[in-house]
Amino acid sequence: MLKIAITGNIASGKSLVEDFLIKLGYKVIDSDKIVHNILENDNKAIKKIKELFSTDDILNVKGNISRDKLGKVVFSNIEKKKALEKIIHIIVKEKIDNFFELNKEEKFVFVSVPLLFEANFDKFFDKIIFISAPEDIRLSRLINRNKYSIEYAKKRIQSQAREEDKIKKSDFVIYNKSDLKTLEEQTKDILTKLN
Repeated sequence: MLKIAITGNIASGKSLVEDFLIKLGYKVIDSDKIVHNILENDNKAIKKIKELFSTDDILNVKGNISRDKLGKVVFSNIEKKKALEKIIHIIVKEKIDNFFELNKEEKFVFVSVPLLFEANFDKFFDKIIFISAPEDIRLSRLINRNKYSIEYAKKRIQSQAREEDKIKKSDFVIYNKSDLKTLEEQTKDILTKLN
């Protein structure tokens, strides 16, 4: 089994590549969705996070963790960001290992990990596909799709390591700057090379 990571900076189009691979019949797991699930359902982790952020406004009206509010706090406090990652990354790694185990008969499995290099998860994979998109396109996606202010969108983009550095560490690059058809063709080309 070949373990393949899909990564890319925020709003680069990772989910489009994921959707296409699923459509082709490949097994794909998204670490962002794992994190969302942890924040909503993992009581042990939720308790730790609420304790860690007890002096911050991170809860919604129902008393649950608001990903949006949590994001705003951690992107302006590097220490709390690191402490949160310490809690989350262990659980995410366990879930990815379970996914590998469940799909060990597959030729390829894909895991989308936005913070692959930042979390030092790259060592767990055989191949890395990086999705690249120009910063102005990513900025506009964050403002339109996520309803972020321009300042917050820029902060989110700047919080990640530069694309150029990540491309050097990747095996394949998909350039997502035109249309879906081009993106899918580049993905197919990589699959051909992997075969």
